[in-house]
Amino acid sequence: GLPWLEWGQRQAVLFDLGARRFYILGLVLYPQDFIYLTGILVISALSLFLFTAVAGRLWCGYACPQTVYTEIFLWIEKKMEGDRSARMRRDEAPMSFDKFWRKGGKHLLWLAVALWTGFTFVGYFTPIQVLGQEVLNASMGSWEVFWSLFYGFATYGNAGFMREQVCKHMCPYARFQSAMFDKDTLIVTYDTERGEPRGKRSKKADPAALNLGACVDCSLCVQVCPTGIDIRNGLQYECIGCGACADVCDTVMDKVGYPRGLVRYTTENAMAQH
Repeated sequence: GLPWLEWGQRQAVLFDLGARRFYILGLVLYPQDFIYLTGILVISALSLFLFTAVAGRLWCGYACPQTVYTEIFLWIEKKMEGDRSARMRRDEAPMSFDKFWRKGGKHLLWLAVALWTGFTFVGYFTPIQVLGQEVLNASMGSWEVFWSLFYGFATYGNAGFMREQVCKHMCPYARFQSAMFDKDTLIVTYDTERGEPRGKRSKKADPAALNLGACVDCSLCVQVCPTGIDIRNGLQYECIGCGACADVCDTVMDKVGYPRGLVRYTTENAMAQH
């Protein structure tokens, strides 16, 4: 939505390469002012390191476009095809009209969102209202068409199909995050003392009598994890800190009548010192 914001009589954020002017809110930067843009990027990088050291992977879990678009695509998928178990049953079933229109509709909606992101991406470099008129008049330039389609299909592929593979194998952030973590960094943590030994039991059963911890071993924390890890095995570099496992675990704790927080945001020092 950022390209649609206006500042005075112009677009609030616009990198006009043709006119060699960068508009950032009230700032107008020329090529000779590149040092200021460099300063902004350096401050942004240092801020990312600071936020990571204090509160973990906030960027990955809540602000990264890969995470945001994947969440949007997952929401569309759930609305069109149902929850995970319903999708698995439908995938195993033979082709039918219901299966065809649900899956086809899902991909059409994915493509619509993806192409919209490609359009807005180009809107950072071509005034987006002008670009909108060009789309309506079918008069977009070749480079505008190329980048709209390129970014759109990259979003479609990354958020629709690759998903956690981008975070695990393509993004460098996970590889050096451990250098920015310490024992006071806020991370998603499984309370081993309270949860182990894990095991299934009825809702009315007394876990103490069965010599079981609070974890009912439902595996929902693994199912909802965008990178497919088991947080019960400890912090892993694939964890993006989104807290999906903590949310779903709290719902399970509510159902069985146990206190929340078996999986929660906390620090290593807080866990060690109770």
